[in-house]
Amino acid sequence: MPQHRYMLPEDRIPDRWYNIAADLPTMPPPPLNPGTGEPIGPEALAAIFPMALIEQEVSTERYIPIPDPVREIYAMWRPTPLYRAVGLEQALGTNCKIFYKYEGVSPAGSHKPNTSVPQAFYNKEAGVARLSTETGAGQWGSSLSFACQRFGIECDVFMVRVSYDSKPYRRLMMETWGGTCIASPSDQTNAGRAILADNPDSSGSLGIAISEAVEVAATHDDTNYALGSVLNHVLLHQTVVGQEAKEQLEMAGAYPDVVIGCVGGGSNFAGISFPFLQDKIEGRDIRIVAVEPSSCPTLTRGTYGYDFGDTAQMTPLLPMHSLGHGFIPPSIHSGGLRYHGMAPLVSHVVHEGLVEATAYSQIECFTEAVRFARAEGIIPAPEPSHAIRQVVAEVERAKEEGVEKTILFNLCGHGHFDMAAYADFLHGDMQDLDVDETELARATEALAALPGIV
Repeated sequence: MPQHRYMLPEDRIPDRWYNIAADLPTMPPPPLNPGTGEPIGPEALAAIFPMALIEQEVSTERYIPIPDPVREIYAMWRPTPLYRAVGLEQALGTNCKIFYKYEGVSPAGSHKPNTSVPQAFYNKEAGVARLSTETGAGQWGSSLSFACQRFGIECDVFMVRVSYDSKPYRRLMMETWGGTCIASPSDQTNAGRAILADNPDSSGSLGIAISEAVEVAATHDDTNYALGSVLNHVLLHQTVVGQEAKEQLEMAGAYPDVVIGCVGGGSNFAGISFPFLQDKIEGRDIRIVAVEPSSCPTLTRGTYGYDFGDTAQMTPLLPMHSLGHGFIPPSIHSGGLRYHGMAPLVSHVVHEGLVEATAYSQIECFTEAVRFARAEGIIPAPEPSHAIRQVVAEVERAKEEGVEKTILFNLCGHGHFDMAAYADFLHGDMQDLDVDETELARATEALAALPGIV
């Protein structure tokens, strides 16, 4: 049987991150100070981020060198494999070529350490003793706990309550690496206490957990904040994924007609797609598709304007697609995709028509996740099951058009800690959770008081 796994030697780990801001035809609008409405400067972020990350956040340099200590830790799992999904192709009865980049081989089981390691490194260099953060499904919290352990930094993680309860082994991963995991909303912050006073049974959200983590960082001199998605520097760090994939596809003698990634805050999607988006901007004929849950349809139904990145309105105003900072998504199993907003860079390229967006329900995504697991042997995390669903849609589209396509998607993590979700699906207990239209209208209405984007 021919080899369908494409591996790069360790010395081919990228030595630089790719910054899409250098090549965009137009730049996204700047973040704003919510009090003045004026663009914020680096000083506004200095209370919770080290200067090295702030410089990356505002950089327009095309490439930013990866520090050697970061690359040395990357070498624990990078380069990650690229697979030709021959089993899935056969299961779908297609002549399309399907490839997937598999990020589940990292210590934390997802793509998240690609940014947790450099964030911990730069904070250690700045003399920071502790990092606070939020996590949805737990992949980011476990990844930051891992990275902080490597650099001798304490780590506090506010985990969205519904995931804290349903994914205890993610919580134990964090604790094994020395992290402290707190269910959010919690009684440890003003933001958490306010939410609990209003709704003691709140299932939580990433917006609430962000508020708690930012509050801790802003009120403790020895603590900085780390974010697992959304901000420019986070998306920047993830581009090692797409850079490796391009080189591996060259080994396979292939180039994608379409690149697909699931999208919640934007990090794994940017990681796989931005190096290919560079080619699209330069004139290459390629489609790029972002896939989100229909129960949290930020790109497909959200408003493109300014909004807070968190529920308690502690962050700057970010230019992004948003369902409203007060929106509480239904408690779907894809906890990493339950975010009211979207990365400004991802929002911008969707708004400019460079990237397509679509959404699916969780039952149809799990249907394809199980088919993938039986065809390829890897059990996907619930989040990338959305990308797999879009792969099937692309195969169906290619059949209708009478063409053969090369399809690439990012399998951004494994589902070994998500078997309760698979149990619900396999036993017929899973439900499709629709958006509460009243809740969406209420949350969206609040956006009317915030600046729009011209």
